[in-house]
Amino acid sequence: MKLYTKTAHELHDLLVRKEVSATDLVKAQAERMQALEPKIQAFVTPTVDKALEQAALVDAKIVAGEAIGPLEGVPMAIKDNMCTDGVRTTCSSKILENFVPPYDATVVTKLKEAGAIMMGKTNLDEFAMGSSTENSGFFTTRNPWDTERVPGGSSGGSAASVAAGQAVFSLGSDTGGSIRQPAAFCGVVGLKPTYGAVSRFGLIAFASSLDQIGPFTRDVRDCALVMNAIAGHDAKDSTSAPVDFPDYTSLLGKSIKGWRVGLPKEYFGDGIDPEVRAVIEKAVKTIESLGAEVAECSLPHTEYALPVYYLLAPAEASSNLARYDGVRYGYRSESADDLISMFKKTRAEGFGDEVKRRIMLGTYALSSGYYDAYYLKALKVRTLIKNDFDQAFEKFDCILSPTTPSVAFKFGDRTDNPLQMYLSDVFTLSVNLAGIPGLSINAGFANGMPVGLQIIGKAFDEARLLQIAHAYEEATGCHSRMPELGV
Repeated sequence: MKLYTKTAHELHDLLVRKEVSATDLVKAQAERMQALEPKIQAFVTPTVDKALEQAALVDAKIVAGEAIGPLEGVPMAIKDNMCTDGVRTTCSSKILENFVPPYDATVVTKLKEAGAIMMGKTNLDEFAMGSSTENSGFFTTRNPWDTERVPGGSSGGSAASVAAGQAVFSLGSDTGGSIRQPAAFCGVVGLKPTYGAVSRFGLIAFASSLDQIGPFTRDVRDCALVMNAIAGHDAKDSTSAPVDFPDYTSLLGKSIKGWRVGLPKEYFGDGIDPEVRAVIEKAVKTIESLGAEVAECSLPHTEYALPVYYLLAPAEASSNLARYDGVRYGYRSESADDLISMFKKTRAEGFGDEVKRRIMLGTYALSSGYYDAYYLKALKVRTLIKNDFDQAFEKFDCILSPTTPSVAFKFGDRTDNPLQMYLSDVFTLSVNLAGIPGLSINAGFANGMPVGLQIIGKAFDEARLLQIAHAYEEATGCHSRMPELGV
């Protein structure tokens, strides 16, 4: 039995029927990780020994005849920008290379309480700044569908680990598309929840008004199960929303007949790869065949999303990353002669090029004389972008678009052109600026590589996004295909 091909809900059924043990699952996953890590390089820090200890506790519970939860005993992975008590948390940066947190992020605590078993911490673009995982301070993760191509970013390790069968599900963070874009490139399900739906406590901050934690899974049902575990109000996070959260599985399998679905004309213009466009147009026809009514809509301020994002996100990053000075924790330069040179050399040696670029951009935008012209104006346009979505959702239940303009690109294609790299997230940025949920599912393939379909919904309407995604998944079966990796 190829356990690495199973979803969380399928593994749960096997555990309940005692056809496998949690220890069996962890050992099978560890073997898969060991076989594939030289090829994929998804993990910064494996935690197999701790995983076996957790698995033994789940097995004891099953033997005692106790009921287990839907994620109990299921192997998973965590992006390495979420704090894990006693386990190295690096943000894939030299400046935090040896940082070991004394506490768990809230999402980690919740998954532990749900009985999920962490197999390791996954690679990312340093401090979650990038679209390809080429900005990792350690090594580059590879796309399981073609190891000469990027897995996307910044959550490339989390997406690749699920696509390659190294983890059943994983967590990533999404600041401007960093869950949905790698989900599209790796052919898995990736959900960026509504801002405030999932606690950010213990997530190492990039841009605090945009960051959001969400899951990568093999199918939509697993995504709903993980959301059931991690969503909810958290008093430790001042931006956590004190609202009622639904059972995210409750609408799965229900019809979408009569749904009104919008296609924003700004997302279907020039710049989309023709083969990606063809796959998305076919996906739209499938949605129509399921009973939905599809019509064009407009999000007129979309063209400003990229410049707004690259003013606001670096500005917040320049503030958040000021704490890494070599004084309290993290890397400290050994070649400094005095305090000021220690600050300078620590940051110069500890941060990579992309992080430095964004700190400089953000500091400039916040500096005296430029704050009103750049940062304040960007905040005002952000409101206009949110208003576009509010008006669209008065007429439509959800919005469909490509997740990315192209399939995964080859290593090195965009590293010398930061602006071209930034355009990888052109269809995902607006969702973060508006604080609403966005989901990417595999819509099909172009030239053998996955193509992502993005579904955008109203705030806190994740259950309905999962409903339409599940309907599409059931109609097409695209989620069932896995990359051939020779092991």
